[in-house]
Amino acid sequence: MATEGVRNRWGIAAAAVIMQLCLGAVYGWSVFVKPLITTNQWTLKQVSLNFTLAILFLGVGTVVGGLWQDRVGPRKVATVAGILYGVSYMLASLAASHGSLMGLYCSYGVIGGLGMGMGYITPVATLVKWFPDKRGLMTGVAVCGYGAGALVMSPIAAREILAYGVPTTFLSLGIVYFILVIAAAQFYANPPQGWTLPGWTATSSVAKAAGTHNYTVREAVSTWQFYLLWFMLFLNVSAGIMIISQASPMAQQLVHMTPVAAAGMVGLISIFNGAGRVFWAWVSDHLGRARVYFLLYLIQAAIFFSLPHLTNLTVFSFAFAIIGLCYGGGFGTMPSFTADYFGPRYMGGVYGWILLAWGAAAVPSPIMIASIRQATGTYTTAIQVIAVVMVVALVLPLIARRPKAADEAQRPAVA
Repeated sequence: MATEGVRNRWGIAAAAVIMQLCLGAVYGWSVFVKPLITTNQWTLKQVSLNFTLAILFLGVGTVVGGLWQDRVGPRKVATVAGILYGVSYMLASLAASHGSLMGLYCSYGVIGGLGMGMGYITPVATLVKWFPDKRGLMTGVAVCGYGAGALVMSPIAAREILAYGVPTTFLSLGIVYFILVIAAAQFYANPPQGWTLPGWTATSSVAKAAGTHNYTVREAVSTWQFYLLWFMLFLNVSAGIMIISQASPMAQQLVHMTPVAAAGMVGLISIFNGAGRVFWAWVSDHLGRARVYFLLYLIQAAIFFSLPHLTNLTVFSFAFAIIGLCYGGGFGTMPSFTADYFGPRYMGGVYGWILLAWGAAAVPSPIMIASIRQATGTYTTAIQVIAVVMVVALVLPLIARRPKAADEAQRPAVA
């Protein structure tokens, strides 16, 4: 039984990557923007709102899916997520063919966002239970698929849109995602009660410092550490998504790239977004979660302060790559950070609430940078503001301490 469990966990990990690749297609939304504007005479603001809705309801979906998973297990939740996600694309096809903006909001934005959130939280909460020996690395691998989803979907969707139009593209993607996500969901299962990894004991300082008490959602949200982790993720997402939302026009203004070449910056960030989720999560297994977040903030502060003054294309591209690496690193590290502090048993519900920070961060910083750019004609002020925020944020990892439950032996807090 123990050997079977070890073998099964790798199948769950592979299924997690496939599911997240499908769900991460939301980062490729920009390929639909211009065709929808041209076909339906909608404005950029109207079409862009659909992406914002999807991310907002993704946050809601993580809470719903996480709490539900803790009660019924991951397979049922992930299956429902696949149904919602696939159907949302099919309904978006109908909305696009009939020129219904509200239909697009309700389908892709609301239903699709809920499906994404429920699907995103499920493999993350499951893998922390199966991989106590590689907690950071394996959750990083899982969410890496989400960061790389746009790289797979965008070129396929772009060709389909040119050949068949937006409605047909939505429909075909919906059918594929419906099948793949539901199929991947069937591999998910929690470890048997009392399961432990054969032959493994915590030897690294990070693993030893992880908590042994499994906090319920109510217990977790009563600690100040829960809100600290929420705010740390919120700030990291705010910094990265601000740049992602304006990557192409920023590249055109600061280093005078052509629109076609500037579009490649979005792909560059996507590549390093995915890589950062694995790299920093792996680093956190050895260095510690809080120390990784300190480095993420420090590196981004340095990049943001220098970004408005970069005129060399190679250096500018390198800066964008590092921003993507740090943005992904925040997502890759936070699941194991949460599990270390609050335990893996109720990870779905606890981390689902923390992921609301993702949806919350999707609104203010993109609006801020767009508003300042419109008012001043430059991105400099907005970039400097977020640089200062990153400097102030350096305090947060320094004060991070694992909560101590009454039934735990006194051990060093995770650094």
